[in-house]
Amino acid sequence: MAVLLVDIGNTRIKWARMYGPRLGRSQAAMHSAWSSATYARRLFDRRAHPTSLWVTSVAAPRVNRALAAAARRAGVAARFVTVPRRGAGVKVGYLEPWRLGSDRFVAAVGAHELLPHSPVCVVGVGTAMTIDLLDGDGRHHGGVIVPAPALMVDTLLARTHGIQRRAQGGRRGGGPRLFARSTRAGLVQGARHAAAALIDRAAEEARSLLGRKPLVVLTGGQAAAVRPLLRSPCVLVPDLVLRGLAVLARGEASPGGPLRNHAS
Repeated sequence: MAVLLVDIGNTRIKWARMYGPRLGRSQAAMHSAWSSATYARRLFDRRAHPTSLWVTSVAAPRVNRALAAAARRAGVAARFVTVPRRGAGVKVGYLEPWRLGSDRFVAAVGAHELLPHSPVCVVGVGTAMTIDLLDGDGRHHGGVIVPAPALMVDTLLARTHGIQRRAQGGRRGGGPRLFARSTRAGLVQGARHAAAALIDRAAEEARSLLGRKPLVVLTGGQAAAVRPLLRSPCVLVPDLVLRGLAVLARGEASPGGPLRNHAS
């Protein structure tokens, strides 16, 4: 029997099936043009029909409704994760836990299971970049949200006519060097280095707070571009949110735990 795990971000959807304790290969796609029929076709394959569905989503309500409708037609109950005060070994540090994105909570669950008893900075680099600090006991000490590199570049191109004009047709860059030789490369490298510098600063702040430097756990579609620029010890876990969902699914959260059934 398979459990379907789905992570819906602002621009991309990732999914994988879990067979018993084993997490299968993950897939990813842009979801902006997906309809309920697309979700049904792409996720609910009759040859590997899931018995249950676990979802974390930061997308618009219409996206969640389309997925929930596809799940209903397939006869599968959709469980959308919500953030509890405490769950799956993680104690949320936000004053109002529900304001923490469910993807960040689930990523923290995945990192805590992957590196038990170790402090970690969980960094998601997608449309936004989030950094969350978790100590070795699973206590969440809060987090940071900034634009991810691609959004930094897009914002500059949209709001500055001169930069936009000079960047057209320029080389994008992509190496480890900071100082670029074209406007386009300068945008890309500046944004990536800014992201990396903030991550390194967060790791240093965490060491002051915890007395021990945490391991940086990177995930998200743009994480691989930032990783080579980091000075802090780090590991890249592309399917971290799906791993966290797998932890919740295996534990079958108790009443009042971090899930709800989508009825709308």
